[in-house]
This record gives sequence, structure tokens and C-alpha cells, in this order.
Amino acid sequence: MKTTPEHNKRIAEMTFSSVYPHYVTKVEKKGRTVEELHEVIEWLTGFDKQQIEELIHEKVNFNEFFQRAKLNPNAHLITGMICGYRIEEIDNQLTQKVRYLDKVVDELAKGRKLEKIMREE
Repeated sequence: MKTTPEHNKRIAEMTFSSVYPHYVTKVEKKGRTVEELHEVIEWLTGFDKQQIEELIHEKVNFNEFFQRAKLNPNAHLITGMICGYRIEEIDNQLTQKVRYLDKVVDELAKGRKLEKIMREE
């Protein structure tokens, strides 16, 4: 799916620290924990709790965030719709990675089991 250059630029420049509190609120509102949130973020990006806190403190944008990340080899198994886009059809790699993160957080908030979110066979 084609995203506009303006949309991709906005996503790239958005800071992880500006989005993270919304992730926390979303999962806690549905009875999940920050620890579970960190677990799915770590599965997707390789960042542990301390690194997540450092990235928040540094106010890194998503471009820098995903340059530093070690994306899980099973990330491509994350499919479906998020924010009106079919993830597997997003043509911009960075935007797709951000939507992977949005999707796993969404799945966590919806009560999906961690094993399913982390695409374990």
C-alpha cells in the first residue's frame, strides 16, 4: 500500500517518547502490564527495559529507534490492518516497522496471548 512521502516523513520524525505513554495507557486500560509491553517491544526490537528507558530519555525519533533496533526475524509474520493500512502492503520499510510495533501493542491490549503476539510456532 502506498503511503505518502509526507506521512512517511511524519512517522520517521515522531519520537518514541511521545508515543510510549499512549502504549502504556492502552495496555493498562485493558488489564495488561508494562512488563508485558516491554516483553513484546523487546521481542520485536531487541531493546530491553533499560534500553527502552534510555531511548525515551534521549527522545529518539522512530528513524533512529529502528536504525538501532535488531528487528526480530519473525516480524514479517505480523500482518493485518492498523491505522487504516494493511501492514504487509506498506511500501516504506520504516513506516512498516512502526506499524509492526503499533500492531503488537494493539494485540497485547486486545488480550492476545504473548506466544501468539511473538509469533511462536
